[in-house]
Amino acid sequence: MGHDHHAGASRSRRALVGALALSSTVLVVEIIGSLWTGSLALAADAGHMFADVGGLGLALFASWIAARPPTPAKTYGYQRAEILAALLNSLVMMALAAVILYEAYHRLSEPRAVPGGPLLVIGVLGLGANLASMWMLRRDAHASLNVRAAYLEVLGDALGSLGVLVAAVVLMTTGWTPIDSLVSVAIGLLIVARTWRLLSQVVNVLLEGTPPHLDVTEIEIAMRAVAGVRRVHDLHVWTLTSGREAMSAHVVVDDTGESNRLLDELHRVLHARFGVDHTTIQLEREPQAPLQIRSRATGSTGATSR
Repeated sequence: MGHDHHAGASRSRRALVGALALSSTVLVVEIIGSLWTGSLALAADAGHMFADVGGLGLALFASWIAARPPTPAKTYGYQRAEILAALLNSLVMMALAAVILYEAYHRLSEPRAVPGGPLLVIGVLGLGANLASMWMLRRDAHASLNVRAAYLEVLGDALGSLGVLVAAVVLMTTGWTPIDSLVSVAIGLLIVARTWRLLSQVVNVLLEGTPPHLDVTEIEIAMRAVAGVRRVHDLHVWTLTSGREAMSAHVVVDDTGESNRLLDELHRVLHARFGVDHTTIQLEREPQAPLQIRSRATGSTGATSR
């Protein structure tokens, strides 16, 4: 399992490096193109691409630092680094969307002439680079929140490049200049929608909320179904980092002398049914009720423990 984890992390880093190189190249081209043409749609896509480059760089750094081993001061290691990187990416993207929408609002009142030909060429280049980056990141996007954040950024930028292409075609065929600003608004709203979803996931992890794909009630029922288990309390499930969930619980059992069997079966159920491997389980006996002893002399009652 450890070998698979490290192999997956190494593959993720290679994919991130490739996507970073492509995005950086297109970013330079789009900045030059936006200054040349004065296109707000192209500037918005360049800003989006800039966030992609920063996000991919952060994702690459987080992927590297998350692989560092635990220390006495950091007993879980640095696995949460990728969650923090995804949080920073989300905040940057929200700020970028606000700037784009603000500029688009002002540009709609004062449309500017924009040449469609350069937009078409740069839009095709940007779309091709984004599709290539998505292809490199697709394999690990489902397993790592960090890579998923980078994948969503590239996906959003691909749609932005598609919007630039639409603006270029409209400008070349009709000369209708407001399309440039309208495409910018669409890119800004797209950024807000997809970033909000990612931000919600990141905040849930940082608040140690229950992972959305797990149901605490189902986990409790499965644990209580193990022979010898009477009840479960103080059950907590949270995410350490992408693909690694942790769980802790107090389990009341009939006989703590069967602790080895009980723990083995509980761990087997948690792994096989829910994919939870990092578990802390405390076995307990049901507390004994105190004996009620009536005093013959006074008729009063007292409690003693057996």
